[in-house]
Amino acid sequence: MKKTRKIKIIGAGGIGGHLIEPLARYLSYGEDNVEITVFDGDHFEERNKERQRFSACENKAEHTVAQLKEQFPRIHFRAKGEYLTEDNIITSIRESDIVFLCVDNHATRKLVSDRCEELDNVTLVSGGNDYTDGNVILYVRKNGKDITKSPTALHPKIANPDDKNPGSLTDEERQGCQEEARTNPQLLFTNLAVASAMCNAFYALEQGKAKFHQVYVDILQQRMRPSPDNINF
Repeated sequence: MKKTRKIKIIGAGGIGGHLIEPLARYLSYGEDNVEITVFDGDHFEERNKERQRFSACENKAEHTVAQLKEQFPRIHFRAKGEYLTEDNIITSIRESDIVFLCVDNHATRKLVSDRCEELDNVTLVSGGNDYTDGNVILYVRKNGKDITKSPTALHPKIANPDDKNPGSLTDEERQGCQEEARTNPQLLFTNLAVASAMCNAFYALEQGKAKFHQVYVDILQQRMRPSPDNINF
C-alpha cells in the first residue's frame, strides 16, 4: 500500500483560506492516500468577510475542514482548532511532512522553522505579506541536510521575533492584537497572490524545477521575482 502523504496547513485565514481549496483540488485528482491537517486557534469574525470565505463565526480550522470534506471526499481531512506552540509542535510536525505556513507573526514562523531544522526530511512552504507585497520561502531538508536556507537563516526578524506567538497570549493580549490588525489591514488581492505563489512553489518543487530559496511578490508592480542560489535537489 502506498504511504500516506501528509500535508500540514498552519493558518486558515487570509492566505491559508485561499490556498487550501486549490491545493486540495490538485491533490485530490492527482494521487491517492493524502491527509491534510489544518491548524488554527482563531475564529472567523464579521470583519474577516472582506478577505475570507466562511458562513459561520466558528473556529477557522474546524469550519474550513467541514466544508472541504464535502468537496473532496478522497482526501482525509483533520482539523486542529489550536495554535502551534512549544507544547504541541513536536507532535504536530513530523518526518516527511509537507508544511504550508500561512501565519501573520514571526514567533510562529521561528517555532516552525526551528522544528523543521530538527527533522531529517521535511518540506516547508512559508508565505506572508504586507498590504501590497509579500514573499514565499521554500525550505527543504533531505537526509538530514539543508537543501535550501531556512526562514531563520534568511530573515533576522524571523530568527529574533519581536512579536509573540498567539498561542502564548492571554485573552486580553489577544484582543490587543486583534485591535492592531484592524489598524493594519490586509488586502484580499495580496493574500491571493501569495497563496498562488505558494502553490506555484510547491508545484515547481514537485516537478524538480524549484531552484530558489524564496519568491518576492508585488501586486502593484505586477512582479514575482525568485531569489535563486546554487540548489541541487
